[in-house]
Amino acid sequence: MENILKIGIIGCGGIANQKHMPALASLSHLGKMVAFCDIVDERAIKAAAEFGDADAKVYSDYKELLKDESIDVVHVLTPNLYHAPITVDALEAGKHVMCEKPMAINSTEAKRMLDAAKKSGKKLTIGYQNRFNEESLVVHKACSSGDLGDIYMAKAHAVRRKAVPTWGVFTDKKLQGGGALIDIGTHALDLTLWCMDNYKPKSVTGSVYYKLKDNTEGNLFGPWDPATIDVEDSAFAFIKMENGASIFLECSWALNTTEVKEAKTSLFGVEGGAEMKAGPDGKTELVFNTAKYGKLVDFKPNTRASVAYFNGAEGSPGVLEAKQWLECIIHDTEPLVKAEQAYVVTQILEAVYRSAETGQTVELATNSDHNTLLYSK
Repeated sequence: MENILKIGIIGCGGIANQKHMPALASLSHLGKMVAFCDIVDERAIKAAAEFGDADAKVYSDYKELLKDESIDVVHVLTPNLYHAPITVDALEAGKHVMCEKPMAINSTEAKRMLDAAKKSGKKLTIGYQNRFNEESLVVHKACSSGDLGDIYMAKAHAVRRKAVPTWGVFTDKKLQGGGALIDIGTHALDLTLWCMDNYKPKSVTGSVYYKLKDNTEGNLFGPWDPATIDVEDSAFAFIKMENGASIFLECSWALNTTEVKEAKTSLFGVEGGAEMKAGPDGKTELVFNTAKYGKLVDFKPNTRASVAYFNGAEGSPGVLEAKQWLECIIHDTEPLVKAEQAYVVTQILEAVYRSAETGQTVELATNSDHNTLLYSK
């Protein structure tokens, strides 16, 4: 394989233009985008013109793109419903796959992706770029170093005040599998499980709400059509882990609150705690707390230090995500976001929806291979 990877883009919509293609374009020394596919021809043509190399090809059928044996890597950036079938086909075609979050619309589809990756021997990762935020990396390092001790309680935060996405297919349950929970709740849950290094859920009790369907006033992205929205605006869950730890997940696109937290986690351990807060400038504020010298101590690590003309950073979380992903293919190492971890996230999300639907706690059992959903009676 050449050092410069050949990349195919499947899905040239919002997330492709906002994150993936600009990030990959800044990493041309690692990979180049040589093929673009979208069911809307104009989007693929535009993407190829802006981000492709001189000989970039354009497709409207992703299966035709996959026939190109020179392509090493595929980024799957479509509505959630199509994540699994396209990813499985790409892996079977011998491509490494970066699939945008969430992994799939349910755990059965996610398991298909996992099995296809193992069978093909190709790498599979999921787009949880919030792990690459500087505050996230600091918290994870503190947890991995044991600074917080045994983490027995956590909160996963994904709360907006009034920011329902009104473009694309975000409010289409058939194409997305859900609303706020599967869209932004998935980020907060992934971040929390990763920091805890705990992927063995035991039970999930969840509630899902469709309360603000007709209340469009003040929405950051403008009013939506109440007749076309069939997904939840809020979801909340209590998750118990096999080791006794508990996680509270709060998620909403539109909650009447002044405390907004998105893609953040709060961790509570025996030796100390760590909390991501919304700072006054809108940036994440990281606060550690413990007891020392006979006193309660809070401290905020300086994650924004810089020197004039040089801040030491390599780029945005999206760029860092893409860089780590391409380098792990080139050097045959593990991606930071492992598919097995994303599979557990998908299982928990599915359990929240099932618990809300049935009004019962969903029990999960662990076998020798993967967690299997077992629904309580």
